[in-house]
Amino acid sequence: MSKRVLAIYYSQSGQLGEIIDNFTQPLVDAGIDVEKVRVRLVNEPAFPWTADTFFSVMPDCQLDVPAQLQPFELKEKKYDLIILGYQAWFLSPSIPFNSLMQTEQMKSVLKATPVITVTGARNMWLSAFVRVKKLLRATEAKMVGNIALVDTHPNPVSFVTIFHWMLHGKKDSYLNIFPPPGVSDADIKHTKVFGKSVIPHLRENNWDGLQTELDANKAVVLNYNLMVIESTASKIFRAWAKFISKRKNRLPWIRAYKYYLLIAFFVGAPILITLDAILFRFTSPKRIKAKKQYYLNLN
Repeated sequence: MSKRVLAIYYSQSGQLGEIIDNFTQPLVDAGIDVEKVRVRLVNEPAFPWTADTFFSVMPDCQLDVPAQLQPFELKEKKYDLIILGYQAWFLSPSIPFNSLMQTEQMKSVLKATPVITVTGARNMWLSAFVRVKKLLRATEAKMVGNIALVDTHPNPVSFVTIFHWMLHGKKDSYLNIFPPPGVSDADIKHTKVFGKSVIPHLRENNWDGLQTELDANKAVVLNYNLMVIESTASKIFRAWAKFISKRKNRLPWIRAYKYYLLIAFFVGAPILITLDAILFRFTSPKRIKAKKQYYLNLN
């Protein structure tokens, strides 16, 4: 009997869809039944975004406020593997993904099922991944693998290019100076290697060692400086979200948050990294190792 795999995801720009297609292609070639489902919101935001719309989703992202999804159908009631594709929005699982995980339909199919998570992010995905793990644990799913693809350009460069993409809808070279935004085409195609690693584990229903194999092919690469920024920024973002959510007129505060973010990114983040290097990076190896494991462990 053929193994049954569900790959379910949300993608507005199409990038995560390309990642899922490349990742699952070796499974399809091996004769495995792969069902792909792209979920959508009822009130789908227009792409490209406006600046106000883009920043306005932050409070609901941080506070796990779901939005209504368009109805979707699953062919099976149970799968041998579920591939969950998600994005990180403002250091949180995206609103569509969080909404999907709160449906009874998804909770039911995830229970006691092996799961591989796949994300395509600018570069900061660790905080979102921690929350994704908690959502999966609540469904009693069995997490067996994680793949995190990122924009590998320097942080300030990707900060500029992601806004060019989100606000103009073009995954091209901004001003003919900056590199194309998002995950590179080469890295997207490379996900086929990860798909090949999954096949023997799926056939044998033995997932031991899968993440080690994936990591050997750079499925997950942790950037220490970004980890330092995220661990602090995630707490600040949540405080902003709680504050903004209580305001009757959110827009002025959303715009204030936007300017705060620019200052924090270009001024606060370098200071934070410098202080961490002086106080902790070379003096607290056990603390740093524990923090890395907190973010990277599957369970």
